[in-house]
Parts: sequence; structure tokens; C-alpha cells
Amino acid sequence: MSDQQEQPIFSIEKLYVKDLSLEVPNAPQIYLEAQQPEVDMQLHTQTQQLDQGYYETALTVTVTAKLGEKTVFLAEATQGGIFQIRNVPAEDLEPILGMACPNILFPYVREVISDVVSRAGFPPVILAPINFEQLYMQRQNQAAGQDAPATVQ
Repeated sequence: MSDQQEQPIFSIEKLYVKDLSLEVPNAPQIYLEAQQPEVDMQLHTQTQQLDQGYYETALTVTVTAKLGEKTVFLAEATQGGIFQIRNVPAEDLEPILGMACPNILFPYVREVISDVVSRAGFPPVILAPINFEQLYMQRQNQAAGQDAPATVQ
């Protein structure tokens, strides 16, 4: 093998919206409410190997706005990315998929959520930056594989 073939490779092959949904179950009456809703956000990442050296990471963001028990809106978007990752030590692959890839996907999914909420007639939801390194470390430190989504207030 030449040195060229052994160099680590990390490239973005494709970025895409994999899933998108919006619900405004109490429309049109909800538009007459003057109060500010309480907004909750949940994140979930999923990765899978597609082929030798190709991986998909999908970042799902669910934003729910409520007034008391009434749902104002529920927006959910999954931003997918196909990444080529080669010549990387096995112990480095999981952190790349769990931290670097979601960091790349987050600005895209944030824009999709903001846009769809605006199109529903509400002020855009601007999601605060997320520290995927901290989330990854928390997941690593949790006991044997709980698959609960991270919640960010």
C-alpha cells in the first residue's frame, strides 16, 4: 500500500432531509392564543454502515410547543448524511459518527425546523447550539445501552 491509500479520508457524500412532519392539531383556534407556548426539544442520532467505508448518520430533532395540555405544534425533522470514512482506526470511528457527523448535520436540521414552523404560521424556532461531544460522552458513561433520546430544554 502506498502512503496515499493509508491517509485517513473523511468526506461528505450527501446531505438530505430524510423525514419531515408537522402537526398543528388545534388549528385554527390555537392561532387566537396570546400566551407564549412552552417549547421542548429532543434529539436522537442513528448511524449505520451502508457499504465499505460509507456510513449514514441521521439526526432527528423533535420540537413540541404546548400551552398547558394543548399542543400548539409538533415539528419533527430527520436530517441524513452519507459520509465516506476510510483508513481511520476502529476506536476513532464511533466518536466520528457520534460527534463529528451530528455537528455537521445540526445546522441543516435547525434550518428545516425553523422553516417548517414559520410556514405553519408561528414565529421561527431557533434551536440553540448543541454540544454533541458532551452528549456523546454522557451516552458513553450511561449504563449498558439505554436508548433514550437526549432532552434539551
